[in-house]
Amino acid sequence: MIRKIINSFIVFYSPKYPEIISYMLQASEYRGLNYLVWFWKTTDFSKVEYRKKLEKTKVAIIIYNFLTLAILIQILIGIYLIYLNIVGRLTGGWAFGLGIIVLYPVLWSQIIVIPVFFARILIINPYQKRLSKKAKKIFADHKGIKIAVAGSYGKTSLKEFLFTVLGSQFNVAMTPKNKNVALSHAQFALGLNNKEDILIVEFGEGEPGDIKRFSEIFKPDSGIITGLSPVHQDKYKSVDAAAKDLFTLEKYVAGNKLFVNNQSKYIKKYIKKSYSCFNEDGIADYRVKKVSSTEKGISFDLVSKKETLKIKSKLLGRHQIGPLCLVAYLGLDFGMEKEDIQKAILKIEPYEHRMQAYTLNGATIIDDSYNGNIEGLRAGLELLRELKFRKKIYVTPGLVDQGSLTKEIHQEIGHLIAGANPDQVVLINNSVTHYIQEGLTKAGFKNDLVIEKDPLFYYNNLADFVAKGDLVLIQNDWTDNYL
Repeated sequence: MIRKIINSFIVFYSPKYPEIISYMLQASEYRGLNYLVWFWKTTDFSKVEYRKKLEKTKVAIIIYNFLTLAILIQILIGIYLIYLNIVGRLTGGWAFGLGIIVLYPVLWSQIIVIPVFFARILIINPYQKRLSKKAKKIFADHKGIKIAVAGSYGKTSLKEFLFTVLGSQFNVAMTPKNKNVALSHAQFALGLNNKEDILIVEFGEGEPGDIKRFSEIFKPDSGIITGLSPVHQDKYKSVDAAAKDLFTLEKYVAGNKLFVNNQSKYIKKYIKKSYSCFNEDGIADYRVKKVSSTEKGISFDLVSKKETLKIKSKLLGRHQIGPLCLVAYLGLDFGMEKEDIQKAILKIEPYEHRMQAYTLNGATIIDDSYNGNIEGLRAGLELLRELKFRKKIYVTPGLVDQGSLTKEIHQEIGHLIAGANPDQVVLINNSVTHYIQEGLTKAGFKNDLVIEKDPLFYYNNLADFVAKGDLVLIQNDWTDNYL
């Protein structure tokens, strides 16, 4: 705790402080209440930009410059008051001056909410509406085939898979990285030239109504739902609410043009016969056979009555089979030769922090730290269970935004970890750690359990904790805006 206080004190009075506040506002989507809650429960401001950094958008730069200038002026006023005290022109000036200087971090962290609130109402929202209106017209006039990718997890990865495979034969444009909200959709639309054959847009579900709103603008020809799990439970009060939003897609595409990964236990009750479902067993009349899953990748045969595709990939885990089946199937549907599909799939690289493997001191590290849902954890633990290594270590802080399901989900995670039977479990200490421990205990886990209070220290010194022949799987991250 003392270290956290010292770290925060250093950040408060460093040139980096305006960037930290600007980042917190940006990460809170400039929603004042969310930002203030995060600010006041943060105990170590040095870790706020741990997972991501400030994106230097126009809005972010304006806020950063405003804060920097305001803080500088306040410091100069404080120094001037101290000077007046020294020359005898203001009794007690040193106290006023010092107080003004000392209080600037808290003062401006709160005051900034006021202009941001009015800017959001008067400037940002109208600006986004204008952009969305332009985007809607651009998409409506565009001649390319439009594919929407939605789901509780795996959206960005599947989008990248499609881009790699279809892009090997066609002019394909997709929304960049994990940019999946209305503003990023509009910015994407403004960069199109109407010569693209295929457009792929990722739909992020942040609150009820998002999928409908995005669909109204994009008007997809095909839709993909990558899966369903409890996420964003602060906005979606139940899995049913999240499902209702996701399956809004069916109102905009024909039933057989809605492709749904029905692998998740949460999604099965929402499936209709008209949907085109895919999973680890295959898609349509194509079946999966001869599966091989190792730390170097997966391979399988995708077999129908008329042909067989030999799929080899650098991707890790059997949960990637379903998405690869879909990508191969769509490639065939677009008229690609199976040999070209096979070559393109082999070029797919794991997306950053999503089952990304690397070597450290002879140990194999699988970085799945971007993952943030129980289905992803389930898939990772299944891979951990089946791989053969000298020693297997599993690292996780648990999951955020699980709402009323927090206890149930994390006890289930404990059971899943015990089922994978790693030699060592490292839990990053936070508000859900004891629930995972309860699940481990109930499942009879007897191996080594470590509760790590300083994740930065652990990750930065990971080389000291592993040896040749070890396997380390790191799943999920826990940013400082969560306790």
